[in-house]
Amino acid sequence: MSTATTDRSTTGRPACDVGTGAASGEVRPTATSSLVPEPRGGAFAPLLSALRDGWIVARRNNVNVRRTPGALVTGVAQPIIFVLILAFVFGGALGGEAYREFLIAGILAQTLTFNSSFTAVYLAKDLQSGLIDRFRALPMSRVGVILGRTTSDLVTSGISIAVIVACGLAIGWRVHAGIGPALGAFGLLVLFAFATSWIGATIALTARSVEVAQSLGLLWLFPVCFISGAFVSADTLPGVLRTIAEWNPVTAVATAVRQGFGNQPPEDFEVAAGWAAQHATLYAFLCCIAIIAIFAPIAVGQYRRISKR
Repeated sequence: MSTATTDRSTTGRPACDVGTGAASGEVRPTATSSLVPEPRGGAFAPLLSALRDGWIVARRNNVNVRRTPGALVTGVAQPIIFVLILAFVFGGALGGEAYREFLIAGILAQTLTFNSSFTAVYLAKDLQSGLIDRFRALPMSRVGVILGRTTSDLVTSGISIAVIVACGLAIGWRVHAGIGPALGAFGLLVLFAFATSWIGATIALTARSVEVAQSLGLLWLFPVCFISGAFVSADTLPGVLRTIAEWNPVTAVATAVRQGFGNQPPEDFEVAAGWAAQHATLYAFLCCIAIIAIFAPIAVGQYRRISKR
């Protein structure tokens, strides 16, 4: 009986022995062979895996949105209602036509913050329906599953931005800056929407039920959006509320977007003069990065704890 050994270094294939089953053509891997292919990408393999799986999950979520367009009603109707109420019900007392131009950037920041509740509700729905359990049974990146949810929700945010811009144009809002600053403002809005969606994902993975996620997802939105400079000057707020509003990320995003669009506040508005107001774009960008850096690891950690149960 003879044993033939094929070495990887000479043929590029795993080492294998042809033993007692040689007569019948049986090939048995040796202890030095591996039946699992080596991962591609080297040190970047986990990142590439997360991006690939996230793209697959995002495509699945967007297909569901196309099949159930009614889910977008809130994302479309809500900004329209806020624009009309704040522009025509309260706008006359706050500056009239000049306030309408000041308003749109605040509506954009507020709506994208509110859209994080969609992430919370839909991810909680996936958990409750057992879809996440099926994902856990597959060789998928844990980061990719949540990344797919947060990325796909950018579609809803993009639709909300388009609706608000259309409403703004209809009521007299215009972009007075160049195309470069305006595109930069839109890019900041997309980054802010992506950042706040990680807050929604964290809430969903903590609540793990649609009802609780919906309640928690809305509970923090109103104080964050309205104790800010989104709709009024932060300098008009009293005491501690003024400090909170000046450093609120919603204020920074709204101020940076106004600067990018070239929209000036009404003449009788008090202008904030702190560091956050003077460096609104930089501060808004840093806030977005900080939100992602804080809530993305928390969300992934929550998902891992759920996967171990």
